[in-house]
Amino acid sequence: MERLTADFFTRDAVDCARALIGSTLFWEGCSGRIVETEAYRAIGDEACHTWLRPSSRDFIEKHQAGDAYVYLNYGVHWLFNILIKGAAGNGFVLIRALEPIEGIAKMTHRRNGIKETLLTAGPGRLTSALGIGRENHGSSFLETKDRWITKSDGCETVSGPRIGISKAVDLPWRFGDPRSKNLSKKF
Repeated sequence: MERLTADFFTRDAVDCARALIGSTLFWEGCSGRIVETEAYRAIGDEACHTWLRPSSRDFIEKHQAGDAYVYLNYGVHWLFNILIKGAAGNGFVLIRALEPIEGIAKMTHRRNGIKETLLTAGPGRLTSALGIGRENHGSSFLETKDRWITKSDGCETVSGPRIGISKAVDLPWRFGDPRSKNLSKKF
């Protein structure tokens, strides 16, 4: 399995979000196939944190492509994004859903026994199941011994509008594997 490096994240956020479908995320003894992502562009995208948050713009300046951008959504759920930095522009890819592969018992325990199809079906569920939180914000996780992503062998990918946002809702920057039973919402 070929591990992704920071170089993978030096392309356009939309292209990167699409290319991550089918890749596998490994996180401290747990893993899952990425089945849903969303792209956010730092410039011109009203739904991106950079639109209104100077701290997000500072994050881009101070961190490298591929670093973790983890934030608390509505004071309830941590969401896991990956920083994109490239000639085409900067942005983020939100990892929305995984199909669990390894560490299912550990994830189920963290999620209080919820059924497997819902363990990581949604960005808040995903971070809860994997144990991702504030302490991971800004981390360069790609080349550590217990956290990384491996390249996709390719799979069918569809796109549609992003969900859970109120601005720039018409952009079809949500990507997923339409066959997956672990999507946060069907396409």
